[in-house]
Amino acid sequence: MKKLALHWQILIGMALGVAFGVLAANLGWEDFVSDWIKPFGTIFINSLKLIAIPLIVASLIKGITDLKDVSKLSTMGVRTIGLYVMTTVLAIVVGLVIVNLVGPGTGLDQTTRDNLLNDFAGDAAVRITDATRQADAGPLQALVDLVPDNIVGAASSNGNMLQVIFFVIFFGIGLILIDPKKAQPVKDFFDGVNEVVLKLIDLIMLAAPVGVFALLASLVVEAPSKDLFVALLMYSACVLLGLAIMVFGVYPMLVKVFAGQSYREFMAGISPAQLLAFSTSSSAATLPVTMERVEEHLGVDEEVTSFVLPIGATINMDGTSLYQAVAAVFIAQAYGIELGLGAQLTIITTALAASIGSAAVPGAGMVMLVIVLAQAGIPEVGLALIFAVDRPLDMCRTVANVTGDATVAILVAKSVGKLGDPQERRLDDYYTETTR
Repeated sequence: MKKLALHWQILIGMALGVAFGVLAANLGWEDFVSDWIKPFGTIFINSLKLIAIPLIVASLIKGITDLKDVSKLSTMGVRTIGLYVMTTVLAIVVGLVIVNLVGPGTGLDQTTRDNLLNDFAGDAAVRITDATRQADAGPLQALVDLVPDNIVGAASSNGNMLQVIFFVIFFGIGLILIDPKKAQPVKDFFDGVNEVVLKLIDLIMLAAPVGVFALLASLVVEAPSKDLFVALLMYSACVLLGLAIMVFGVYPMLVKVFAGQSYREFMAGISPAQLLAFSTSSSAATLPVTMERVEEHLGVDEEVTSFVLPIGATINMDGTSLYQAVAAVFIAQAYGIELGLGAQLTIITTALAASIGSAAVPGAGMVMLVIVLAQAGIPEVGLALIFAVDRPLDMCRTVANVTGDATVAILVAKSVGKLGDPQERRLDDYYTETTR
């Protein structure tokens, strides 16, 4: 009997999780779900985060040393950053166009606004404090934070992923520049680590259906009241429409036009990573699966995936940037603030910069949104207006983040001649395994 494909297993797990969550909420089983179901989802996310740093270290060093030339690294780096900036700006513009056309905040009455502000004022205050601390650090603090003073300390937290990437790229360049005979044992070691981590990913993904079941069940049980969701329906619709345009329109079109891959091939290849991104709300936690799908099912050479995707999981936040643009204009509309062209251009540039500073973990975009609001002259306390629906929208925008990463990886691979036929790659891997 043919085994059910991974993305179908995950979909079934998600559907059963939502159904069980609704049943548990109606029967008053909230404590049972919190005590006996949610921990399995937390364990699943933690297991993915557990291998994120080892995966980035091993795969990046392997990818950089396989280049054998620093000039190739700089070429790939420029193209990667350029494409990430392009897709992020495009996502922000899509979000601004939609929110300006729909005007979701113009119909928000004073009573609903006051209720939302009162319910989530405490959460908003925490995010504002975090954002203020970042803003007060100075304009070059992001550059300072890029260089760790202790790599062991930096590697102790997934929130420091950009620091780890900086060190690993620096370390990889050093390996390229020394005598190849002396570099080879180090390279062989990290090649072995990379193989072990990839096998761990396969083992962890066996538990993916159970993990997403637990995550979705706990999310439904812990969701805010329905009245708040109704009040923010139009805002949510704007965000979801923008994300859908990017995920199902822009990204497949770019892949089709510039890389020649069909819509069906692209979506089938990346769908398990998309579903996992939806369940975990974390680009970092999804990174191992994204790398496996892009390499094994979309034909991108490991040399490209190991360089492009870890960087993308850290700085490429298309979905987050789109959401920040929509949220900023929505809050301004709710307060009756008119945003001119200059203010909206400020939103584009600030959201672009904020996307680079956003950690690849759930909820990080909310902190960076405070900076976007402040730069556009919008009251930061308005953040409380969107807290009620932030969690489900966070899940959706992570899907866009991951899909954008995969798209850029394919485009970069095509530009450097490292994009092959995924079916041929799987056959080659099969023959390699069977002849060992």
